[in-house]
Amino acid sequence: MVSESCIVIVKQALEELSILPLNIKLGEIETAVQLDPEDKIKLSSKISKVGLEIIESKDAIIVEKIKTAIIEFVHHSDEKPLVTPSAYISEKLGLSYGYLANTFSKIESKTIEQYLAALKVERVKELIVFDEDTLSQIAFKLHYSSVAHLSKQFKKVTGITPSYFKTLKNKERRSIRAL
Repeated sequence: MVSESCIVIVKQALEELSILPLNIKLGEIETAVQLDPEDKIKLSSKISKVGLEIIESKDAIIVEKIKTAIIEFVHHSDEKPLVTPSAYISEKLGLSYGYLANTFSKIESKTIEQYLAALKVERVKELIVFDEDTLSQIAFKLHYSSVAHLSKQFKKVTGITPSYFKTLKNKERRSIRAL
């Protein structure tokens, strides 16, 4: 849902600026012509109102692509993945995992594994809030080895257990982009 919303917002901003996009996908925009500095400023102003930004540094672009791959891995894989997250990310970006991990850590000041754990915990929170699945079903859905593993990671990231989170009236969640 997040990726679709971001794409729609960027597409609308480009249309308002009369910029023809050739291709828009999460984390990337391809236009017919290179944007001049004034158009970049206008586009940046429009999308920043909803927490998006234009990224041009090579390392920052790689980090965004890593995050996009992790989001796809966590949110869009209903079946148990046949590969590890590291293999998935490396294959998706066509670069060695060591290089990607070093670049990510340098820019984000955390590891890919820490980001993945935080993202999975936010997905767990989302599923708890929906209140359609048990913790066992959530653990299975997100490919945890057990409910105990899910609970341990949840507590490590949030400081509370999933069961306690379930009882809270104000179930605070963080935006994917805030992770």
